[in-house]
Amino acid sequence: MTRTRPTVVVTRKLPDVVETRMMELFDVRLNDNDHPFSAGEIADALQACDVLVPTLTDHIDASVLAKAGPRLKLIANFGNGVDHIDLAAAQARGITVSNTPDVLTEDTADMAMALMVAVPRRLLEGAALIRDGKFTGWSPTHMLGQRLSGKRLGIIGMGRIGTAVARRARGFGMAIHYHNRRRLRPELEAEVEATYWESLDQMLARMDVISIHCPHTPATFHLLSERRLKLLKPTAYLVNVARGEIVDETALISMLERGQLAGAALDVFEHEPAVNPKLLAMPNVILLPHMSSATIEGRIAMGERVIINIKTFCDGHVAPNRVLPPSI
Repeated sequence: MTRTRPTVVVTRKLPDVVETRMMELFDVRLNDNDHPFSAGEIADALQACDVLVPTLTDHIDASVLAKAGPRLKLIANFGNGVDHIDLAAAQARGITVSNTPDVLTEDTADMAMALMVAVPRRLLEGAALIRDGKFTGWSPTHMLGQRLSGKRLGIIGMGRIGTAVARRARGFGMAIHYHNRRRLRPELEAEVEATYWESLDQMLARMDVISIHCPHTPATFHLLSERRLKLLKPTAYLVNVARGEIVDETALISMLERGQLAGAALDVFEHEPAVNPKLLAMPNVILLPHMSSATIEGRIAMGERVIINIKTFCDGHVAPNRVLPPSI
C-alpha cells in the first residue's frame, strides 16, 4: 500500500482501549453506536477503505466482495471463525483475510466446561426455584441430577479449544474421547488420556456428553444430523459453543421433546440471533446469547491481534494470522 496511514473501517464497537490504539495508528472509522452494518453500509465501506475489520455478524460473500473498491487489500476479521467470509472470492480478488486465533481458547473452554456441569446438575432449574419462591426445603430426592466423574466425554473437533476442554474435563474425572479430521500427536493424546475415534458414528453411540468444537464449513453443516443425533444415548447431554449450523436444530428439538436426550446447552443457534421458542420452554436446556468467548481480557486480546495483523500487513509483510481457503 502507498498510504502511510491506511483507512480502516470497523463494523462494530470494540473495547475502548482497542479503538484508541487503532486511532493512534490508522485512519479509523468507528461504529460508535454498535449497530450491525446493513448490506449497503458494508458495500460503502468496501469501496472506501484499505482495511475492513468485520465480525461474525457481517456476511461477506462473493456478491459483496464484487463491490469492493481497488483500495481494499485486507479483511482483518475480529474473531477466530471466518465462515461468514468467502475466502476463495477474497483470494481471487487479491484480498488477504486474517483472523484472531488462540486468544479465545481458554475463555471458550471455560464456558464449555461450565455448561457441562450446569446441565446435568440442573443448575438453572435450581436457581429458578429460588427466584420463583418455590423452594420449600431439602429432601433426599429433590433436584437430582447426574455427576460428571466417571462419565465419557466425546469431543467433536480436537483443535485448540477441544484440547483445552479435554484438559479441564480430566480434572472432573471424565474419560476423554474425540473425533477429529486428524489424530492428535501421540504425546498430546497421552497428556489428556484421550481415545481417538475415526468413526464419528461409533463415538456418538457410546458417549455420555458430547461437546462440539469444530468450525462451521460446508463439510460440517448439520454434521450432527437427525440420523447422527439418534445415535446418542437417551441419557446423553449435548453442549455446543461452536456454531449453531453444525447441529440440525429441528431434529434436536424433536428428540428433546420426546425424551430421547437428557438435555442440551447451547451458546449458538442455527438461525442466530433467532432462538426457537420450543427451546425456550424446555427446563432441561440451557440457552446463552453467544457469550462463550465474552471476557474483557479476551476481547482486548482479539483487538490487539487485529492491530498486529493490520500493522504487519501494511508494513509490507504477510499478516501473521492470514487465513487461506480450505483447498489451499
